[in-house]
Amino acid sequence: MPVRHRLRDPVTGLLFVLPVLVLFLIFRIFPTLGAAGMSLTNWNIGGEWDVVGADNYVRLWNDPNFWASLRVTLVYAAIFVPLTVLVSLGTALLLNAVIFMRGLFRSMLFLPYVTSFVFAGIIWRWIYEFDGLLNGLLTKVDLGPVQVLESSSLVLPALAVVSCWKGFGYSMLILLAGLKAIPGSYMEAARVDGASAWQRFRSITLPLLKPALFFVLVIETISSFQVFDTIYVMTGGGPAKASYTLIYGIYERGFRFFEFGYAATWGMVLFAIVLAISLIQRRFLGRGNT
Repeated sequence: MPVRHRLRDPVTGLLFVLPVLVLFLIFRIFPTLGAAGMSLTNWNIGGEWDVVGADNYVRLWNDPNFWASLRVTLVYAAIFVPLTVLVSLGTALLLNAVIFMRGLFRSMLFLPYVTSFVFAGIIWRWIYEFDGLLNGLLTKVDLGPVQVLESSSLVLPALAVVSCWKGFGYSMLILLAGLKAIPGSYMEAARVDGASAWQRFRSITLPLLKPALFFVLVIETISSFQVFDTIYVMTGGGPAKASYTLIYGIYERGFRFFEFGYAATWGMVLFAIVLAISLIQRRFLGRGNT
């Protein structure tokens, strides 16, 4: 086969993906490289800067605010990711079993995802307030009231619930698509062999759903490290910095103290942490998914 014909298909494919590739370079790669360069300077709000080398990284290593925010972010991720994956999987399984008005239920469950985080934060802040809906219900059963957003031990679980409610719809659709891709003949054969619902789920559904579950796990982990809107609206990093995450620390360094170079340093370390966690997840959980 002539070389010209062998190259035709790859070149055609490249032309189709070129617009997206250009946008990816402009809005992803170039800003990341710019942030990496900025992290080596003392760039300030006036646009003045000097190269300081690794000084920002040394400062970050000795910054107790960074380590405290990293701990808060890890705790939040440990709550949010399992909660969201379980809720997404549960709702996907329910929708897959529903026959009547499936489209309506799917739209209703997906609706929170298309609302803004600011709107969700305002609504849930009212629910969590001392005289809000949650404490009203708890009081009726003699379990309240509880100061949810003012408690250092309850604020992160409360915020994780809000973010889960807001964002589980996307992961739900991914898992629902994975469930639809499982051949129905497998389930029928298992039923004929007398397998229970749990045995079918454990031996057929979970193994075949592993690629979708892996994808959902990765994107929700990344989302947990990028949480900002909900915290900004509901707690402002409080109480006593109990919800002071890495992203909120970047926001404060950049737009409160105007230390853009140091804020970029926080951002590059966050990028490295998320990349490392994603690679670890791929190494131990993503085998056979690609």
